[in-house]
Amino acid sequence: MFFDFGIKDAIDILLVGLMLYYVYRLMRESRSLNVFVGIAIFIVIWLFVSQVLEMKLLGTILDKLVSVGVLAIIVLFQDDIRKFLYNLGAHRRIRSLLKYFMPKHTQDKDQEQLKRDIMPIVMACMQMAKGKVGALIVIERDSSLSDIVATGEVVNANINQRLIENIFFKNSPLHDGAMIIRQHRIEAAGCILPVSHNLDIPKELGLRHRAALGMSQESDALVVIVSEETGGISIASGGVFRLRLSAEELEAVLTEELS
Repeated sequence: MFFDFGIKDAIDILLVGLMLYYVYRLMRESRSLNVFVGIAIFIVIWLFVSQVLEMKLLGTILDKLVSVGVLAIIVLFQDDIRKFLYNLGAHRRIRSLLKYFMPKHTQDKDQEQLKRDIMPIVMACMQMAKGKVGALIVIERDSSLSDIVATGEVVNANINQRLIENIFFKNSPLHDGAMIIRQHRIEAAGCILPVSHNLDIPKELGLRHRAALGMSQESDALVVIVSEETGGISIASGGVFRLRLSAEELEAVLTEELS
């Protein structure tokens, strides 16, 4: 049997290992790891009872529970399954591969528009950081943020440095919420973001950072944070923080992530 082991079997084992690893990482990030482990233990007990001990009555009961349990798992982990499938389709390498099929003049035009979008954001963040004005700017990518936009006030304006600063000015009625940028425009302000319950977030980071991380975990959005306490500039993307960025670093990250 050992000599029947071929490259196809090695690839099969590797793919299963990668699948289990990504499922484990997804469950750990969503705090559903204990539930996943409980399901795995139940499956082991079911196989042991029905296949090894061959207990017909208990095995039949467990068989029925497993058949119904598939639907229960889909309902229980629907958000995690949706997030996994979305991340699979929106993976950066896949998007990079698609760029090769775009005409060069289209790519050049997109880069020019990207620069026009980024510079007002960078300049506004630097000015707000100097005055320790808190800000939360969400840049929509592939995942629609219409539900988040609906929680705030529609602005529908060009991306402008002064407008961004005025919205987050401490006496502004919209300064506590998040600004949503989509399709090269400031779509809305004063929006409410989902808060991350990740216990690994450093304690010195406040609610604004938790909201940014939660938004980046539930979508592919890029979230820029200006701390009101320290004036530090950070970015949350894919459930990961990049902290204490300079103007050059902020511009570089935005260009890299949005290209």
